[in-house]
Amino acid sequence: MSISLRARLSLAMFLEFFTWGAWYVTLGTYLFEQLGASAVQVGSAYANFSIAAALSPVFVGLVADRYFAAQRVLGVLHLLGAGILVMLARADDYGAFWWLLLLYSLLYAPTMALMNSVTFRQLKDAGREFPLIRVFGTAGWIIAGLLLGYLGIESSASLFYMAAGASAILGLVSFTLPDTPPDRTGNASLGSVLGKEALVLFKQRSFLVFFLSSLAICIPLSFYYSFANPFLNDLGISNAAGKMTLGQLSEFLFLLVIPFAFKRFGIKVILIMGIIAWIVRYILFAFGDADSGMGLLYLGILLHGICYDFFFVSGQIYVDRVAGDRIRNSAQGLITFATYGIGMLIGSYISGLITEWFMLPEGSAMQFNWQGVWLVPAGIAAVVLVVFLVSFRDQPVKEREG
Repeated sequence: MSISLRARLSLAMFLEFFTWGAWYVTLGTYLFEQLGASAVQVGSAYANFSIAAALSPVFVGLVADRYFAAQRVLGVLHLLGAGILVMLARADDYGAFWWLLLLYSLLYAPTMALMNSVTFRQLKDAGREFPLIRVFGTAGWIIAGLLLGYLGIESSASLFYMAAGASAILGLVSFTLPDTPPDRTGNASLGSVLGKEALVLFKQRSFLVFFLSSLAICIPLSFYYSFANPFLNDLGISNAAGKMTLGQLSEFLFLLVIPFAFKRFGIKVILIMGIIAWIVRYILFAFGDADSGMGLLYLGILLHGICYDFFFVSGQIYVDRVAGDRIRNSAQGLITFATYGIGMLIGSYISGLITEWFMLPEGSAMQFNWQGVWLVPAGIAAVVLVVFLVSFRDQPVKEREG
């Protein structure tokens, strides 16, 4: 691969995640402070991205991949998305904002798969080359968070303008990426896109346990995405978005640990460690504060690498091993649709309802009883842990092959 091509792909990956990170992390804080939204409305706003994630495979699998060059679709979607982000910055009513956010999410969600499609098509050794390009995506998310904190715009409409600028640049950059023509081979169908062929895996009890555990653990994950930034800001912590980028740094570092952990512990222990990390994280959040308990908050943020990588990333590896070559793509499509689509959709609404339940009377020092809020997802994760410990059995190697 030429240096020029690697640079363009790396820049596109950087902008892809910079655009997302510029608004997603601090959306809850913005809605609370600028639009006077309730916690239920914050959860509903985050649910938009889950709806888009559930519909994205349909658009990519049945339309984009079969009829249009990926880099052109990528460019058009990001240019349109830039315009919607500007409209979001100017929206002063929650109802209008919600519909605009749904429209933007529907435009953005397919770009993640399309970005990967363009990139993978240029790689000779994906296992070695892709991480070196994907890491720029993590860097983009981190830098977006640092800029939000440094510029003091976590709750300002300026965050949408910043995201719009990055999206517009990415839209133009996308047209300079290598031609990635549509693939019209095979018979695409809605069932295959959503992973229908992988339903046979539910005959294995352990896969069913893993699948249901993945859905359930999306509820604690939704609490973090929707309310961690408002929580830190409510405590009076400065540069909350910047401090939360420590979670992405942790995520990157623990990705490097996964191959060694698999050899040393095996899949069941790794998944258990991921679930335990969710419990510990929310207990730390429940008892942390901006003074003597600041260290607890830092530790809770840093646990993001174990929480996410050891369960969700390792879970993708588990699905790959259990499914085998014949239904690998179908199985990954199924688990992605179930978690980022259905699981996060349910989690977004539940997290909003629970947080609203713990709202404090007007005039209180803080807006919510955060200790009560965080103990709920900790309890949910604890229930998942017990069920998983009792019911999950790693499959023998002979059942993973084929």
